[in-house]
Amino acid sequence: MDKIRAVVVDPQVEGRLAIKEVSPPSPAPSEALVRVAAISLNRGEVRRAMSAEAGWQPGWDLAGTIEVAAANGSPSVGSRVVGFVPKGAWKEVVAVPTHSLAELPESVTFAQAATLPVAGLTAMHALAKAGSLLDRKVLITGASGGVGNFACQLARLSGATVVAHVRNPQFEASVKQTGAHIVVTGDDLSVASEYGPYDLILESVGGTTLSTALSLIAPDGMCVLFGTSANKEVTFDASKFYGTGGASLYGFILFHELEREPASVGLKRLVNLVAHGQLSPHIDVEAPWTQVAEVAQQLTQRRFAGKAVLHFSN
Repeated sequence: MDKIRAVVVDPQVEGRLAIKEVSPPSPAPSEALVRVAAISLNRGEVRRAMSAEAGWQPGWDLAGTIEVAAANGSPSVGSRVVGFVPKGAWKEVVAVPTHSLAELPESVTFAQAATLPVAGLTAMHALAKAGSLLDRKVLITGASGGVGNFACQLARLSGATVVAHVRNPQFEASVKQTGAHIVVTGDDLSVASEYGPYDLILESVGGTTLSTALSLIAPDGMCVLFGTSANKEVTFDASKFYGTGGASLYGFILFHELEREPASVGLKRLVNLVAHGQLSPHIDVEAPWTQVAEVAQQLTQRRFAGKAVLHFSN
């Protein structure tokens, strides 16, 4: 391969994302070359692309077929896989470490698989912070997003009572379908107090939502914070927080969690759940990857709630 096509940051074009020819990857012995069939978009990588330097290649989630197996062993050539990389997933061929790959059964589509790495792994690892969820109360804010969707499904599958919060009432019905027992809507999270306190809260909004969430934790409960989509600044009642007894706030970054357990392990779990019909990715937008700039803009403008998947025509 002399050249491949990739999505790169170009500050001179509308949307800052362009498809250009780049040099193909040179895999390390522990990396396989994957011919990409589908990618999914996450707000974090899109936000990074909006401020990144020219030439930077974004992308975390991918699904496709092994074109060259890793020298130290990997799924064989032709295997269908899902993978995760810290950058550069949005291109025709990607070098993926074997510890970040999982094979796909035929029943799992590339589109379904592409939604799993960032959103699915975040939901799975965040929920795991509370240990067993059987007969425990879980509150999930931002529940209409990709992480929230998976979190609602996985929490219910784990035996929890799931209360979901969405700011836009138009997403209430779709969130209820994901497995939430109760859905509360609006900017004020305090309406969720009626169903608390909560053993585990997954929070990604920040601002007043986070401050309210901290007041809804049960004794020995935990709030896992993995985003601040509304406001980074937070004021809360510290005396009420420590007075709860054993309450904790956990700062969650997926890249940190994957230092403890490789992505391949969690991806295999998630893929198996999808294959057995126990987990259903919520895909709102599907388009050719040539429309990446347009779809990325729609994502940042919150024009849709579920995942966006872009397909490659190889």
